[in-house]
Amino acid sequence: MLESLYTTAKRLDAQHWPFQEEFYLPEHGQVYLDGNSLGLLSKRAEEAVYHVMNNWKTYAIDGWTEGSEPWFYLASRLAGHAAPLIGAQQKETVITGSITANLHQLLATFYQPEGKRKKIVMEAGAFPTDSYVTDSWLKSAADKVEVAPREDRLLHEEDIEARLSDQTALVLLPSVLYRTGQRLDMKRLTEAAHAAGAVIGWDLAHSFGVMPHDLHDEGADFAVWCTYKYANGGPGATGGLFVHERHHQRHPALAGWFGSEQTKQFDMNTSFEPAADASAFQMGTPNILSMAPLLGSLQMLEEAGIDVIRSRSLELTAMLREGISFLQETDRRLQLLTPAACGGHLACSHPDAARIVKALKAEGVVPDFRAPDIIRLAPSPLYTRAADVTKALETLERILTHRTYEQYENNRGVIA
Repeated sequence: MLESLYTTAKRLDAQHWPFQEEFYLPEHGQVYLDGNSLGLLSKRAEEAVYHVMNNWKTYAIDGWTEGSEPWFYLASRLAGHAAPLIGAQQKETVITGSITANLHQLLATFYQPEGKRKKIVMEAGAFPTDSYVTDSWLKSAADKVEVAPREDRLLHEEDIEARLSDQTALVLLPSVLYRTGQRLDMKRLTEAAHAAGAVIGWDLAHSFGVMPHDLHDEGADFAVWCTYKYANGGPGATGGLFVHERHHQRHPALAGWFGSEQTKQFDMNTSFEPAADASAFQMGTPNILSMAPLLGSLQMLEEAGIDVIRSRSLELTAMLREGISFLQETDRRLQLLTPAACGGHLACSHPDAARIVKALKAEGVVPDFRAPDIIRLAPSPLYTRAADVTKALETLERILTHRTYEQYENNRGVIA
């Protein structure tokens, strides 16, 4: 292994970084590099869940308005923690639903085909839920314009811009591509969509909590995200949405009780009066127990500072990038897919990717696999040590050198 990696690891791990101590780390020295699928449990998140459970035990129905964290105002409270992470105003942000539910709400609201302006431009090979939701609202398959990656497996901004026209109604793109870890130029593409007369929405699933955003100033129309990856909110944790303040007069297409103006919600009027901000786009009763961990985890992200988190993330992924480049001398079939413009994870391709992932897990390193041939490695800035990165690279080197992966079948598990 390159000596420079050990020097970098020693320097990074010598820096004071208290947040790793707040997490329940895997036992037996396991290296966890799958935080872009599910982040680890923190003690703060655990404590927040116990606190909300205790309020339920203590106050019963009155927990909606009594106690230190009244549930009726929890979405707004959490929005206050989430807004700085995405460069938004609190009134533009709400913690609610899931990516799928929130995309349905926002596509139903913002996709307004009229005349020849009917097309939705999106990434070919987008994360399945984005495609499923889009297909649900299109009247014709011909109105779905998919921009494919080039031979380098990257999505080029100029190719997206070339598909925009006076027929484009809406653009839906990921901030970071889930397969390759490529980060798109959000400002450039937002400006291009608006110049074409379209609205643009962003899927922040692979960037929320690991890199800063500037949604308000860049003028994004809407965005959605999940909180169980880098935000460490737990499996199925409540997601979030952003709606720019210039759209707050829009009537939500999918009206629901908790989108009501809160001071009038319990008037039980059958005529919907939406809230005056992004909270209007909520629908059903908040999933309080799925929101509870976020009281701890979002507070930790805010305390660490998203710019500092991003800096640490880039240092860890730079180590991975250097190590993978070195390992290509061991096996030329290992190819790094992630460009310099990246999110929080790196992706490599290899013809035997699925069995390599199995071999890594057997030796105490947890990455993940994405079909057909991608190995994703995600060091989480809050809890991954630089020494974990070097250990993962050493393990991968040993597996490639001795071809120990050949004892496994080259197919994915039920969950890759």
